[in-house]
Order: sequence, then C-alpha cells, then structure tokens
Amino acid sequence: MRAAWLANHREPKINMATLFKYYKPLCSSIRFTSPFTIPPFRYAPNRTRPPRTVPVTGKRRQFFSFFSSLTSSLPVLNENNSGPTSGDGAASPPSELWLYNTMTRKKELFKSKLDGKVGMYVCGVTAYDLSHIGHARVYVTFDVLYRYLRHLGYDVSYVRNFTDVDDKIIARANEVGEDPISLSRRYCEEFHQDMVSLHCLPPSVEPRVSDHMPQIVDMINKILDNGCAYRIDGDVYFSVDKFPQYGRLSGRKLEDNRAGERVAVDTRKRNPADFALWKSAKEGEPSWQSPWGPGRPGWHIECSAMSAAYLGHSFDIHGGGMDLVFPHHENEIAQSCAACGDSNISYWVHNGFVTVDSEKMSKSLGNFFTIRQVIDLYHPLAVRLFLLGTHYRSPINYSDALLENASDRIFYIYQTLYDCENVIGEQDAGSEDSAIPPDTMNCIVKFNDLFAASMSDDLHTPVVLAAISDPLKIINDMLHTRKGKKQAKRIESLSGLGKIVQKVLTILGLMPTTYSEVLQQLKEKALRRAKLTEDQVIQKIHERTEARKNKDYEKSDAIRKELSTVGIALMDNPDGTTWRPAVPLALQELEIGTP
Repeated sequence: MRAAWLANHREPKINMATLFKYYKPLCSSIRFTSPFTIPPFRYAPNRTRPPRTVPVTGKRRQFFSFFSSLTSSLPVLNENNSGPTSGDGAASPPSELWLYNTMTRKKELFKSKLDGKVGMYVCGVTAYDLSHIGHARVYVTFDVLYRYLRHLGYDVSYVRNFTDVDDKIIARANEVGEDPISLSRRYCEEFHQDMVSLHCLPPSVEPRVSDHMPQIVDMINKILDNGCAYRIDGDVYFSVDKFPQYGRLSGRKLEDNRAGERVAVDTRKRNPADFALWKSAKEGEPSWQSPWGPGRPGWHIECSAMSAAYLGHSFDIHGGGMDLVFPHHENEIAQSCAACGDSNISYWVHNGFVTVDSEKMSKSLGNFFTIRQVIDLYHPLAVRLFLLGTHYRSPINYSDALLENASDRIFYIYQTLYDCENVIGEQDAGSEDSAIPPDTMNCIVKFNDLFAASMSDDLHTPVVLAAISDPLKIINDMLHTRKGKKQAKRIESLSGLGKIVQKVLTILGLMPTTYSEVLQQLKEKALRRAKLTEDQVIQKIHERTEARKNKDYEKSDAIRKELSTVGIALMDNPDGTTWRPAVPLALQELEIGTP
C-alpha cells in the first residue's frame, strides 16, 4: 500500500529541512511567533537596511529543482509581530516590503506616498502581434506585486497601457492591408485572453494612446514652454542637453548614445540623442491635429502623459521589463520632469529577461515563443509556476525541461489539495471548528512566517515555492500513511494546512477554480506532448496487465519505460493501474537549474 501511494504521490525533492540546512547561518536569527496564532509579518523595528544577498552556486542549485536563481537571505523576524488581520488574511496596517529600486541600485523599504494607497504604472505591450513568453514574465511579475500589495492591505491603483499608435503597428497594418487602429484593437483583445489564461488580474485602468491625444499634446506644449524641446518642420524633439540628469536611471552617458543604434538618425537634430515627442504626418499613416500640424506622438511621451493623467506626476511604482530601462524609461523621466518640475517616481522596478540559449527572447531576434504556442502544450498555471520559479530580477532560460518540471510540480500540488479536500468533505462540517493541534499549528506558522519574510524581501517567490513542500508532505502523510490516518484531530490539521497553502497559492495567482478540472487539463496537456490519446494509454495499460498476469515482466517493464519516456507514469494500486503526467525520462536526467 505504501509503495502504491508513493508512486501516485511523489513527494517533491524540496523540503523545509533541506531549505534550512543550506540557510542555517541565516535562519539562526529567525524567531517564530506563538504557534497558536497566525500574525501579520513585520520586520524588526530597528532594521535600517534590506537583507544582504547570498548567492547560491554549484550543488546548492540542484535542490531547488526548477526554482533557480534564489539569491537573497531570509530577513530577521520580529518576535513581537502580533497584530490584527482582516477577514481575508490581509495585514492591517500594511507590513513592510523591500523592493529593488533600479534608480538607486539597491533594495529600499517601500513607503507609499499616500498612507494605505499605492499608484503603480506598468508599461504595456505594443499591440501588433501575439504576445510572447517574455511579455508573460513581465505581467506575471507585476501581477504578483499587485496581489501582494493588496494582501498587505494597500488600495492599489494599477495602470497598464496599450500602445496602439506606433511604427511597428503601422508597418504590420500595411503588410496585411488593415487599418492600424483596427489591427491594434484586435491584438489588444488577444492579449487580454492571454492574461486571463495566465491568471493575471485586470489592472485598474488600461489606457490606450489613441484615446489620449489631448493629454499628450498638452504635455508636449509644457515641455516646449519650459525650453526643453524644439520644433523642426512639424516634428518636435526633446533636447537632452536641457536635462542635465539624463542617464541617471540607466547609468549611460550622453556620448554612449550613438546615432543609429538606440536613437533614430536625423541630421536635423541638435544632438543625436534627442528623441521625438511628435512626428509629422506621413502618407498612409494615422494622424491627429496638433499646434505643430497633423501627426502622431513619439513612443516615449505616451507613457509620461497617460501615467500623469491617472496617477499624477508623482506616484509610487513604475515598472516594466529590463529592456525598457534605456531608452524608454530614461526618456520618460526626462520628459516628465521637463513638463512638471515636481515629477517624481519613488521606485523603478524591472524584471529580468527570458532567454533562449543565453540570448534575450525578442521578436526582433526571431527567437521567441508566443504565449499561445506555449500554453498549447503546457497548462497556463504550469507556465505561471515556471515564471515564478526564478526570482523576477534574474534571467530565466526558456526550456522544455523547466516547463516539464513545473507541470509535474503543479500536478503534485493540486492532486494533494484535491485529495485533502475530498477527505475533509467526508467529515462533519462542525469538526473544523475544533482547535488545531500545536504541532500542526507550529508548521502552519513557520510556513506563514517564511512566506511573509520571503515575499517582503523583494518578492522572493522561489523560496516560497520551495517551502510549500513541507505542508504538502504533512498533508500527504495524514492522507495516506497508517500513522497519519491515526493522528489526533486529523481533519482539523488537514483543514488548517490546506487553508494556509490555498492562501499562499491565491496570493501568487496559482489557485485554480476547481482542482478536478485543472488536474484533468494537466493530463490532457501531457497526452498532447506525448502525442497519445487516453485510449492509447489505457490500451497500453491493458497490455501491461496481461503481460504481468503471464509473468512476462520484460514486456511489462518495456511498456512502463515506453510510456515514461514520453512523460506518462504508471501507478499500480490494489484496484488496478492508473496513470499521471510525469517528467519525460530523458529530461529527468538533466540537472535542472545548473549553469
């Protein structure tokens, strides 16, 4: 029986004992709270700097499986960190959060400009094609930040724009013979579908460039009035020489901005680094009226104008991919400050690249996979788990091996919770009100504290995903082992453990509508990758059963290996043989997460 259960519920390689083994020097400073309450998390009040970073190299990477790039230590917890929580578990007042600020190049304690409120602007897609997995990483990253800020009790105004007026859109529209605005609108809807699939919450506002021409024109006028821009034949250019702080975000010097590389070649410009605020109308392109004649805005001005329209000139967080640091965000800072001297963004947050063979994934390089292509073979929640398995600022290499491991991992998580839910459902509802045993509550509190510490340390999702193994292992022991089934207050323990795992999954955006539905979908994706139907798998199971009856163990083992090679694992139980998705045999031999 035990062997059959182990085959069906493979415990993950990652557990809390291993986690603390490698981080013992750091964890020695952690003090946990009373095992009878689950308090909100706060840093020790005398903490004046963010936790130091400790690199993980060599063999230590291996125990993280696909959770690579774990690089920060665990912060000290305050032993007196009890406090009120709201009904949904959100802390009140908000717990402390450290975020890496690209502007200062260090982690900083997050403090919102308005008490209890956060303004966050994230640069959206240029809608001219289907979005790729690199885009998925950007918006999953900021979806987690959005969710976590809300969990901490903040009222978040999350603005994410659509660029629907751009050179790339016009070029694609001309290729296919479609109106540029119509084409862009179509791909905006495709993007929405991708975000729903990836469990990204909708932002508070999704402004589009084409709807904000008055605000863009007004901002350009202010920049001109303040002497930081100039007009040439219907075009308007920003003069970088008028902004001495140009380059402070990226660390680039003006002499580094050679014409033809990251800036457009135009001999009319006073400085090759000057960039367009307004482009005069050209035949076959959409245009709008302005004081300088018909035309359309440059790329950078749109985000400055739209962020100011919804969040004001001074707000908390501006985010996007690392590729936007220069020139886009550098130019945003220059033009926003030129339009309004009080312009100020507290935290500039950027996520790392998705790479393919150590090169950044991008449409221009032609080495990209669209979100649609990836989720055709892998469940969207497995893709989300894959993206969260690496710290958001580190590069993540796209590979089938990592996605297979993410799929295997998430199947294990949902199968465990599904089994837990079924057992609890068979009991009297009133029994859940009883006290949870101290040993179980101690595990719950430790996991909760580690979750809070890791998330508050610049959103260290890999640590959280590694730590989730501990409560899941205890749940499986209580569900399937003789000792676990006899444990006092077993149902109460299962309920408490299940709830804390569900809480964390919800904050990470990994909570499905129903476990049964997502488990079936994961099996269907596995069959598609294996290029098999379920009927074909069942036929193989019948053939193997017959071989075993005939004591033809060589054939039996060959069938098992044939299926495991393509990612189908067989489990022998007293009631017969069933199957579940698994990492294909060849990929199991790879060292996941090693350089």
